[in-house]
Amino acid sequence: MASYKIAVKTGDKKGAGTDANVYIVLYGKGIQTNKFTLDTFFKNDFERGNIDNYSVDSEVNIPEVQRIELWRDAYGLFSNWYLDWIEVTNLATNITSIFPAMKWIKENQRYFFNHIDTCLPQDDPFKQMRMLELQSIQRDYQIQVKVPGLPAQVKELPDDERFSFDYQFNMGLKGKIYRDESQRLVMASGVEWKDVEDVKSVYTPVFGIPQGSKTFNDDANFGRQRLNGLNPSILNLCTQIPKSFGVTETMVKPFLEGKTMKQAMDDKRLFIIDMAILEGCPTMGEHIMTSPFALFYFNDAKCLMPIAIQLFQKKGPSNPVFLPSDPTYTWMLAKMWYSLADSTYHQALTHLNFTHLMMEGISLAAKRNLAPSHPIMKLLNPHFIYLMAINSLALGTLINPGGSIDKTSSAGINGHFYIMKKSMAFWRLDIHGTLPEDLKRRGVFDQSVLNGAYHMRDDALLLYDAIRIYVKKYVIHYYCKLIITFHTTQFPTFGS
Repeated sequence: MASYKIAVKTGDKKGAGTDANVYIVLYGKGIQTNKFTLDTFFKNDFERGNIDNYSVDSEVNIPEVQRIELWRDAYGLFSNWYLDWIEVTNLATNITSIFPAMKWIKENQRYFFNHIDTCLPQDDPFKQMRMLELQSIQRDYQIQVKVPGLPAQVKELPDDERFSFDYQFNMGLKGKIYRDESQRLVMASGVEWKDVEDVKSVYTPVFGIPQGSKTFNDDANFGRQRLNGLNPSILNLCTQIPKSFGVTETMVKPFLEGKTMKQAMDDKRLFIIDMAILEGCPTMGEHIMTSPFALFYFNDAKCLMPIAIQLFQKKGPSNPVFLPSDPTYTWMLAKMWYSLADSTYHQALTHLNFTHLMMEGISLAAKRNLAPSHPIMKLLNPHFIYLMAINSLALGTLINPGGSIDKTSSAGINGHFYIMKKSMAFWRLDIHGTLPEDLKRRGVFDQSVLNGAYHMRDDALLLYDAIRIYVKKYVIHYYCKLIITFHTTQFPTFGS
């Protein structure tokens, strides 16, 4: 007689708990137990977020359980069930086997889970089950291009991708607090401001006074924002001045600490940002969108200082180059118009397209072509959590006609889509989406460049290398060779 302890973790998603009857069979090497019913008398099992423990006895002694077979019926008013994981321990050997699931268990459908449940398709003892499971996933994760010219997205949000109950509750609670406080700001907006300090009067304890209010007009802080702010990946080492940028040697001579522009370039201390991608961007109503150039000098104090800003792409008398030596408010306004372009670039590209939409396409391809037990899927899947749910929510509330983007952005959703579509012509995952290659492309990979100031690069490279080393060891563990080829049965269709 053998005794087993079975722990079952029900997921935290809304509606995850079940009233159905749940059955399990344990498997070892060439042996299996009879069916067990997982049930505790006078207890409501499998409630959302709970861990239920069961003790079962069998005449079959499996020292180390290698796989389980699981199914449920449709009994009860609430029979849907989201299973996180199951642990099985042989109480005699004290060996515990872990069976991750992280899926909705459908009625009267039998599921097989292996210990740790990670293997390549050619090594899976349940190849037919794996193929059927993948086909079922492909039916749930259908592809649709919702915005022409942008990455593909999932047609309808599958149940497995929905927010958990706790996540939804926390979002709703925080949203209510922020909405209440925002309403107070709106009510206070009728007060006439006589100077910049009066603006601080509208901020409540919930939001607080922005830290940047003390340094928003400081040139050194403006430079730090380019290095370690919203868009730290668009600053380039300047090796020549673009023909459409009207800056001259005479204009910037006072800001180069006695150097010529050529000397500053040779010393790798001159940097440029070119937002040509914003040229022609549609706007809301009569709003204006700039497409600026900005030139920066890395001075002896190791501060990146703005030394010239041109707000539009075509140089000429009607498109002047603004300098730090201009009247205070002229230079301030030039920086503010630049910052408007910077925030639009960030929202449309750095955030929406490169972070959300690009990654949804990759997530969708992975889920449709790699079985849940595939080691590469196991590696990627935690980083896809809530991605599709967030994107689905965004399309309905943020980047929909009349939504938040239209209400708060000069570009509106049409402008954002315009910029995002333009970016699809040049953005590459192996260059722009790969940190070392992107740094090399922009001439800032060498840590002697912007030494002591480019914290994003210095910190991110440490993280990149740590992740690269871990991932390399993980992949080699499963593929058993240094040169990895993707000629397994589940990779050929990934890119299609």
